[in-house]
Amino acid sequence: MTNHLLRLSGLEPFTLTPDIPFVNVGERTNVTGSAKFRKLITNRDYAAALEVARQQVENGAQVIDINMDEGLIDSKAAMVEFLNLVAAEPDIARVPVMIDSSKWEVIEAGLQCVQGKPIVNSISLKEGEDAFRAHASLCLAYGAAVVVMAFDEKGQADSFERKTRICERAYRILVDELGFPPEDIIFDPNIFAVATGIEEHDNYGVDFIEATRWIRQNLPYAHVSGGVSNLSFSFRGNEPVREAMHAVFLYHAIQAGMDMGIVNAGQLAVYDQIDPELREACEDVVLNRAPKAGGTATERLLTIAERFKGAGAKEEKARDLAWRDWPVAKRLEHALVNGITEFIEADTEEARQAATRPLDVIEGPLMAGMNVVGDLFGAGKMFLPQVVKSARVMKQAVAVLLPYMEEEKAANGGTGRETAGKVLMATVKGDVHDIGKNIVGVVLACNNYEIIDLGVMVPPQKILEVAKAERVDAIGLSGLITPSLDEMVHMAAELEREGFDIPLLIGGATTSKVHTAVKIAPRYTHSQAVYVTDASRAVGVVSQLLSAEHKVAYIDQVRAEYRDVAERHERAELAKQRLPLAEARANALAIDWAGYAAPAPRFLGTKVLADWDLAEIARYIDWTPFFQTWELKGVYPRILEDEKQGEAARALFADAQAMLDRIIAEKWFNPKAVVGFWPANAEGDDIRLFTGEDRTTPLATLHTLRQQTRKREGRPNVALADFVGPAGVPDHVGGFVVTAGPEEQEIAARYERAHDDYGAILVKALADRIAEALAELLHARVRREFWAYAPDEGYTPEELIAEPYRGIRPAPGYPAQPDHTEKVTLFDLLDATEATGVTLTDSMAMWPGSSVSGLYIAHPDAYYFGVARVERDQAEEYARRKGMTLAEAERWLAPVLNYVPVASSAA
Repeated sequence: MTNHLLRLSGLEPFTLTPDIPFVNVGERTNVTGSAKFRKLITNRDYAAALEVARQQVENGAQVIDINMDEGLIDSKAAMVEFLNLVAAEPDIARVPVMIDSSKWEVIEAGLQCVQGKPIVNSISLKEGEDAFRAHASLCLAYGAAVVVMAFDEKGQADSFERKTRICERAYRILVDELGFPPEDIIFDPNIFAVATGIEEHDNYGVDFIEATRWIRQNLPYAHVSGGVSNLSFSFRGNEPVREAMHAVFLYHAIQAGMDMGIVNAGQLAVYDQIDPELREACEDVVLNRAPKAGGTATERLLTIAERFKGAGAKEEKARDLAWRDWPVAKRLEHALVNGITEFIEADTEEARQAATRPLDVIEGPLMAGMNVVGDLFGAGKMFLPQVVKSARVMKQAVAVLLPYMEEEKAANGGTGRETAGKVLMATVKGDVHDIGKNIVGVVLACNNYEIIDLGVMVPPQKILEVAKAERVDAIGLSGLITPSLDEMVHMAAELEREGFDIPLLIGGATTSKVHTAVKIAPRYTHSQAVYVTDASRAVGVVSQLLSAEHKVAYIDQVRAEYRDVAERHERAELAKQRLPLAEARANALAIDWAGYAAPAPRFLGTKVLADWDLAEIARYIDWTPFFQTWELKGVYPRILEDEKQGEAARALFADAQAMLDRIIAEKWFNPKAVVGFWPANAEGDDIRLFTGEDRTTPLATLHTLRQQTRKREGRPNVALADFVGPAGVPDHVGGFVVTAGPEEQEIAARYERAHDDYGAILVKALADRIAEALAELLHARVRREFWAYAPDEGYTPEELIAEPYRGIRPAPGYPAQPDHTEKVTLFDLLDATEATGVTLTDSMAMWPGSSVSGLYIAHPDAYYFGVARVERDQAEEYARRKGMTLAEAERWLAPVLNYVPVASSAA
């Protein structure tokens, strides 16, 4: 392990390694910086405030800054309450927290309830050395890292000399006197506004950048942070200019050593894509240099700023065909980088005729162009939709050359070009999702790796056979549903048993570094299983694993890291507190059923709905998850105006809209749905269904799980059964299955045969969105028409995204009921396969993949929740209720077990 690395944690560890150039601290949970968040906290709307935190984590914040300093708020009470609520939300609490306050009592209150290792923001010398030592000592005792402001008894440091002198003085006290770990010190040398018209401010940007460089060179292992939005204060109201200034400033500050910052990553321009004139003007201001055009840098920026203000700055540039006059090699590069297919066949043929061999075109201009794409992608200057389009251009170019290469090969026995390596990829047995895998495959192919894609639901034996026959260099496994985790463990064991010694790549929505380190890697010791976060990391990981020079060192590094992760996981698991099942049940949600009278559904049994209007379904599409599929992080429609991702998002959205128009006009899909309702009552943690309203003839039982996490006083340990009336209360439960239809597979295959992976992935992503939209539309009809417990509901499709309506539709396999086998009962009740064509695989994945299923519960107090972890007592009792063996139950509950089973079913 490398020493002197900043190590933080929420529920999951975060280590600031040299591979992470910049840590984005989410700023939206700060009442001083977000009017929306301040209003939510002032109104005590903590549920919505938690969503703000959740969105920050989902959008990529590696740390979240929480600040409650507002005159009308009890800052200490608000900090404690909000941090305690965050602690109960694993998807938020997994990242470290920055406790941000100007009041020490608020900071200390936060330190007493936060999980993991946080950052304190901030301490300083402004009250003298005694107070500084006292606060720093307490931070050390609490185990927190600290932000140290460049602030002393005379005030904030505004020059290079003052910044460096104060930081050095603070460092010496912290490190030499108090023994504070230097890697846990984060200096904030103060970012001030530039271009204010006041000459004394002109060098503020340079002073910060140079102070950063000095700190990193002279104060070993310390880090540098800052509030970036302060820089552009004088250009409030002109967001394009502000965002360009931030991007230019960060470009230079990060090079100087700034490795952390409170910044809205969703409002950053891409440095290389800023208008050259605007970028130069911003650099003149930030770097305090005289502009070429004369005058001061501020005057120059003010002169051109109005051109970029408002909507006019967002207008697309007129199409420029000047590049068509460039040499053919440059034209090919331009087409690849910009995803232009219009001229690719003619340009490729022109290049072929000028080349000695057709292979020279691939190894020359085409690979040179793809190297540019790879460099831009790796630098964060291109995004996945753009890269996939580049791959489409590359495939079409290769398709032009292929016949000539085969002809040459047949004539003289040529072998064609060598690849960087051969990678076998497969979605594991029982799982049907492959969009993410396809994107990874395309990105690797862009970087000259040969991809053997076995598709979906691939049994282990086939993976082993093909891997041997093709002599692949690495295997990549993908999976979305939780049973896929067991399949991956089993696959690792099979590779070990068969004597393989090639790397195993693990990816997919349910996978994680922790699961890979704890469950998969120990089963495969001949080589190394490596978790790949997303497509943008795949090329770097594979290149290291297949490099003769770096492979051994890289695997040693991963093994050391995974040992540490596994040890941390074991300690965390032992430290977690859970209630015995009897205590959790005693703390169940208490609903006053005496006053509850929901209307009965308009029918009992099932109804099949097949004649759907695709245009109507499309109105209910939630586009935010669509962009997340392409690893574009942000909320629709704001993502379209995102300064870092906006251009890529707009281009992707335009392509999606064009394809969606064709889907609707040409009726590419044939969506189907089945819905059913049954009399129901809760019995313990189970829901009993009956054939009729007399409730004398049992029909089926839905089994639910109860939270066993120790809760704050007043918060219940919930199970889905709590939301259904007990015996004597005439309640009901509904169920549904919807699908976009199987047509997506053949349509995607047609695109793939045409060398258009982008189109293939796009149609699958849209099919997923249509299935989810149909589920939303059907639920609206249930509330208003079929069950009619909310007949006057008038929410628009856009408003439904926030789930403001009464009732929930929890799905088997998701947080409220993580057991996928409950789908079997639901499918039997609905006769879903006969009604919709949707089937269940052995691992309980739905086929076609663009399908959705779930229950309907109508009580107004019902809400979504996560079971989180369950103890052995509940697993054993649950197995008895379901008629399973404990080993069977443990297989399906594996992701939520709070103990290590004696024998894994994947062994």
